[in-house]
Amino acid sequence: MQVYFGDPRRFGLPGCALTIGNFDGVHQGHQNMLKRLRAEADLRGLPSAVLTFEPHPREFFSRTEPPARLSTLRDKLAELEASGLVDRVFVYRFNHAFARMEAQAFIDEVLVGALNTRYLLIGDDFQFGAKRSGDFSLLCACPRIVTEAMPSVLVKGERASSTRVRECLAAGNLDAAEHFLGHPYQLSGRVMHGRKLGRTLGFPTANIHLPHRKPALEGVFVVEADTAGGTFGGVASLGKNPTVSQSQDYKLEVHLFDFAGDLYGQRMTVRFLKKLRDEARYDDLDSLVAQIEHDASSARSYLNNLQREQA
Repeated sequence: MQVYFGDPRRFGLPGCALTIGNFDGVHQGHQNMLKRLRAEADLRGLPSAVLTFEPHPREFFSRTEPPARLSTLRDKLAELEASGLVDRVFVYRFNHAFARMEAQAFIDEVLVGALNTRYLLIGDDFQFGAKRSGDFSLLCACPRIVTEAMPSVLVKGERASSTRVRECLAAGNLDAAEHFLGHPYQLSGRVMHGRKLGRTLGFPTANIHLPHRKPALEGVFVVEADTAGGTFGGVASLGKNPTVSQSQDYKLEVHLFDFAGDLYGQRMTVRFLKKLRDEARYDDLDSLVAQIEHDASSARSYLNNLQREQA
């Protein structure tokens, strides 16, 4: 899979079969669209391509209260590549100029002029251009592009969408989120140096850098983490650590079971398996340690039961 940033005209690429979207989380609706795109691309002898945006347009328009991001750009690209369905990804910078682009200009300059789109597959609710003035009928009027719309994908009777996944995660319903995603929700990031308070309490943690201000979920969780040294179970806290910090920044801290080593600077992928509780403030460190011990014991029991079920 090739990834292109900025104006792709300098590469002189041949025509493509394209779909457009934010693909935040690459949920089952996205996955079904990519399968349909792959089939149509093969039928026409074209490479399959995705046009996506950075930052997420809703982040751009709501900078003071941005929506929770399900996946970083890096994770999104990794999931698109892992699907095996996409040949090209075009990442366009979403800025003031792009937001003001008229719908017809988007068709002429981006879809036709820059991306050389021959076939276009869009969702049934797709709108584009300044003030979201462009729609399916306008796209169909372009003689250079064969445009088709795909109906929403239903999972157990509900429409699969990034918004629905966010709602499930915010409510702590990880099973429902997994139904829409097709896999457990996960985050990845680089392990950074922290205050190293956990090791003094007997629970050393890996502190994962979060590039976005607002995560999609908060609390204490049973997790599995992929590291350079293998996969480990553990317990994780995602929140603001009110007992030991006054900061309003969110932190992801992961205590790995039966692990010894140095993870600083490495990338780690954390899969959230079960929510144990909401974040809480404790009166003293002894109370905090007692709760961490309880959380760790609950997480170990859950992982042991899961291992027995999978055996």
